[in-house]
Amino acid sequence: MKSSAILLLITCYTASMPAQDFALKQLNDSPRHHEWVAIPSGKRSLHCFVAYPEKKEKSLVAIIIHENRGLTDWVRSFADQLAGIGYVAIAPDLLSGFDEKHSRTSDFNSSDDARNALYQLPPDQVTNDLLAVQKYASDVPSSNGKTVVIGFCWGGAQSFRLATNADDLSAALVFYGSSPDADRIPRITAPVYGFYAENDERINAGIPETSALMKKYGKTYDFVTYKGAGHAFMRSGDDPAGSKENRKARNDSWERLKKILSQIE
Repeated sequence: MKSSAILLLITCYTASMPAQDFALKQLNDSPRHHEWVAIPSGKRSLHCFVAYPEKKEKSLVAIIIHENRGLTDWVRSFADQLAGIGYVAIAPDLLSGFDEKHSRTSDFNSSDDARNALYQLPPDQVTNDLLAVQKYASDVPSSNGKTVVIGFCWGGAQSFRLATNADDLSAALVFYGSSPDADRIPRITAPVYGFYAENDERINAGIPETSALMKKYGKTYDFVTYKGAGHAFMRSGDDPAGSKENRKARNDSWERLKKILSQIE
């Protein structure tokens, strides 16, 4: 169950991130309201992207945890897509205030540099940052008081880990992320929903043990493995140039995600 930073780095993405022009176009074409907010966390401020739905009613708020390359255009586009189906989405940049030269992901020279910095973050700092975002999320005027966390790759692992630290999450949605250490699982109170790729053995190898432990401690762990899909299929499947298998996995996951959230709201 233990996952080293090196293994996570290899699993999440070893090559440079491809261009995300498709994601930037989706953002630019969106009619929805976006804003950047600064959320205090300890002595730092978190640079966070927020997307709002076009509706009058208060709604569930989703915290979106980025992949291991930081807060990218695709992560922001996912937040906007979530707002498009009626939810407030907050995507924190967990590289905020990394050092004097790098106050956010976009300050790094390359996605490789951002990735290398990300794996220097203390785990407790990441958790405290996410708890600060959760507090903010529950207090925003358009929130109905319910929050979920949705994470991808490195962020998927962090969403599962947050479920071991946050008492008032409504759900944790884990997209191809590794599980927390076994001794943390008894602390989980929220249902956990897993979204996995068939061609992702490194992550999938931990699923049987996780499933057994979640069952042992009476926790909800509902997961689906998508046939023919590869790691990061949500991003790859959003890309018009993505494979047929990844596009199908993305679309099927999106329908499942919508069903899960509709049952919470």
